[in-house]
Amino acid sequence: MDTIRPALSSDASSILDIYAPFILNTAVSFETEVPSIESFSQRILTNEESYPWLVYESDGFIAGYAYASKHRERAAYQWSVECSVYINDHFQQKGIATKLYHALFRILQFQGCRNVYAGITLPNEKSVHFHEKMGFNRIADYKNIGYKLNRWNTVRWYELQLNNFSDAPAPFIKWSDIEPKQREIIMKETG
Repeated sequence: MDTIRPALSSDASSILDIYAPFILNTAVSFETEVPSIESFSQRILTNEESYPWLVYESDGFIAGYAYASKHRERAAYQWSVECSVYINDHFQQKGIATKLYHALFRILQFQGCRNVYAGITLPNEKSVHFHEKMGFNRIADYKNIGYKLNRWNTVRWYELQLNNFSDAPAPFIKWSDIEPKQREIIMKETG
């Protein structure tokens, strides 16, 4: 059975199995060392204080994950987040990334998020096409912003508007402040 659910700290090892090749073999992630399971588990817990971190589970196996994170530190940025999605190689081209993003964006809409941003290290036509298909619009190229794998890498930034803008927005709702019953309702709406 396939399901999307909030990640648990105990999922850290399975999530790292997906993420580590992107760290070690590509510039998709600008991390250069694979974090320990313990530190990655803590990263999930810390992030989930404010933002959702979701996994796609297929017959008990974590096939992919997506999460949102803070865009910038200042309070005026609270309605804007960054997002990422990673899929296990054996589960590529099965629509899992789309399902994860739909679930993630529905939660972010509920939280009051206005803008979601995605940074894509170039070249990566697959990710560019995917994000454009999801409705993201290109906004900027940060040329030669990161040095990894013996070269300077450019990151292309995309944005997606999730909610309308208003003159007096309610504060962003932290993921941890959403009652478990309400989380269940939101998760069912995304399925």
